[in-house]
Amino acid sequence: MRLASILTPHGARAALAVSDGYIDLRATDRGLPSRMKCLLAASPAIRKAAAETAFSKNAVKYATNAVKLLPPVPDPDKILCIGLNYRDHALEGGKAIPAEPVLFGKFHNALVAHGDPIKLPKVAQKVDYEAELVIVIGKTGKHIPNTDSAFEYVGGYTCGHDVSARDWQFRGEEKQWIIGKTFDTFAPTGPVLVTTDELTNPHKLQIQLRLNGTTLQNSNTKEFIFGVPHLLWYLSQVVTLEPGDLIFTGTPPGVGIARKPPVLLKPGDVAEVEVEGIGVLKNPVVAES
Repeated sequence: MRLASILTPHGARAALAVSDGYIDLRATDRGLPSRMKCLLAASPAIRKAAAETAFSKNAVKYATNAVKLLPPVPDPDKILCIGLNYRDHALEGGKAIPAEPVLFGKFHNALVAHGDPIKLPKVAQKVDYEAELVIVIGKTGKHIPNTDSAFEYVGGYTCGHDVSARDWQFRGEEKQWIIGKTFDTFAPTGPVLVTTDELTNPHKLQIQLRLNGTTLQNSNTKEFIFGVPHLLWYLSQVVTLEPGDLIFTGTPPGVGIARKPPVLLKPGDVAEVEVEGIGVLKNPVVAES
């Protein structure tokens, strides 16, 4: 299934994304959840009923241009992020290959949708792009095993853009990553969430970032240092993962700060993150007003 969260005249709704628009799952006679987190946590029968709305004559469908897209999960409890998870990206930054995942986080203020602007802060001069595959948790889990059974806890995947203010991320002796990563609008996600029945192998997906049409990142998730089961095992030792939680899985090489000369985001740019099997997450870049 391809799922989205949309803003309708009746409020935010979980929707089934189809070729010509979005089907409001709540506006059916099947008792389906209106929130994406609830849909992810629902029984297989409920999720099957959601998929079947594509064939319902009574479905309430909105044209693609008739509603505003929201982040696929508009209200995650946690946004967890992994740094240096592509071998070649670690090397381009002069870093050793990490022996265990590098963890930081973002807050809800950073979350925006496909089409929303990325706002360049007045206080940051070195804002960079990072294309990422995002894991969306579908089942509550603690101490998840580092085996293929870990995939039972994945609800789906989406595109993510880990926008990063490098002059804040690497500021001072301690280099506190989180402060450079969670400015307002620094976590675009979308446009849709693809469930695991459709996207079965997250470890073989082409991932790209284009800036104003020029491809600056182009790699494949087969370059992960730590795969999905390892990340879920590692994180769930510390926190209970819950439906709707987002895990940004790291970025491939080609980031702007490592280029000579550096390529940094500026007002008027258009950034596109494309992940094979999911789609294109597109956001304009503007100056903070």
